[in-house]
Amino acid sequence: MAAISTVGARTAASSPSKSIESTISQILVDGLKLYTVTCRDVTERVRAAQMKKTLESQLHQSQKMEAFGQLAGGVAHDFNNLLQIIMGYSELILTIVPLKDPMRESIMAIGEAGSRAASLTRQLLAFSRQTVLEPKVLDLNEVVRETEKILRRLIGEDILLTALLDPSIRQVKVDPGQLGQVLINIAVNARDAMPQGGKLSIETGNVELNASFPHASHDFRPGPYVMLAMSDTGCGMTPELKARIFEPFFTTKCVGKGTGLGLAVVHGIVSQSDGQIELRSEPGSGTTFKIYLPAVEGEASTMEAVESAEPLRGKEIILLVEDEENVRGLVSLVLRAYGYEVLVATDGRDALRLAKSHAGAIDLLLTDVVMPHLSGRQVADALQPQFPRMKVLYMSGYTDDAVVRHGLVHGQMPFLQKPATPVNLARKVRSLLDRSN
Repeated sequence: MAAISTVGARTAASSPSKSIESTISQILVDGLKLYTVTCRDVTERVRAAQMKKTLESQLHQSQKMEAFGQLAGGVAHDFNNLLQIIMGYSELILTIVPLKDPMRESIMAIGEAGSRAASLTRQLLAFSRQTVLEPKVLDLNEVVRETEKILRRLIGEDILLTALLDPSIRQVKVDPGQLGQVLINIAVNARDAMPQGGKLSIETGNVELNASFPHASHDFRPGPYVMLAMSDTGCGMTPELKARIFEPFFTTKCVGKGTGLGLAVVHGIVSQSDGQIELRSEPGSGTTFKIYLPAVEGEASTMEAVESAEPLRGKEIILLVEDEENVRGLVSLVLRAYGYEVLVATDGRDALRLAKSHAGAIDLLLTDVVMPHLSGRQVADALQPQFPRMKVLYMSGYTDDAVVRHGLVHGQMPFLQKPATPVNLARKVRSLLDRSN
């Protein structure tokens, strides 16, 4: 019998649809070299390995986001209370300082710094998906049209902005302010990628996403979606840059030219709105962001017009419940300045005591959400039987998760996010009091 010896070599090849593993063996038969090739279809094994790698990457990114979100949410309450005081008192002081007083410029600088700090806090919370949303059923095209005016000013005259909007667009349920922020952040990123000018296009349309959608997040639900696409003719991105573009504080801009939160905020807002985001970009070929929002049924809300200059003053009786002393003092001062009669309570128990001894009606309960002993929701529930016509306005510097845990469901109850300027506070109070039951 002839002696047989083998020497094996293994290779792998892949095509767009198949992955093949080949084993080549040398066989020596009576001095003759023969070769055998064994092929195995390892497509599923390769797909499983790629999926595992993708899931591990998503898990790692999710853990980083969660840790950062916990940090942002932990400091938001105290930070927003401090900003409420800074912004509120600076605005109040400006109302009594003469126009020609040299101190006005310094006071305005304080207020502007507070506003920038508040904006940064909102971006941090938006990234970490902890903002308090006010979702509305709306026409996405209407949001684009309203924001388009701002975008034209932002991107400059050397960039051509075009919009191709599907007139048969389905409705979506999102926070219009947050969606406008998404448009602005992407537009600013596109502008920076086109320093010599270029084109920025916006497109909307209806799509159906199924289980094979390649850019789906872990909580993706197949079904009808509305697509919002923004494409630029800028410098594009390398694969390394695309892999990090949604990371917080990651930026390619020079020091002092950006926070690195713009696209991280976009990702956070889209995720919190149950949407999906797709990025396509190649060096020298521009960039396209495609955002998919779940389509919904229902009557669309109209976009709110610019706030009117209607009188904000009133004579109603307001029960203010706030456990932070300095914030309590500021809010009561603002409300009294607008003509309201204010009953001031230091916490929930104090509010119930005041209400019990109060002889007349209470038109509005303005209460912090998170307080010791009794939450704002518990105070409202306890007082509603005694004052059935009383309106309730909640305010908080806490993030969305904390608010929900204390019984307030976003989008279903009047809510004022701290920090709020005196004018915004007065406008919200007046709007709620004028609303019919």
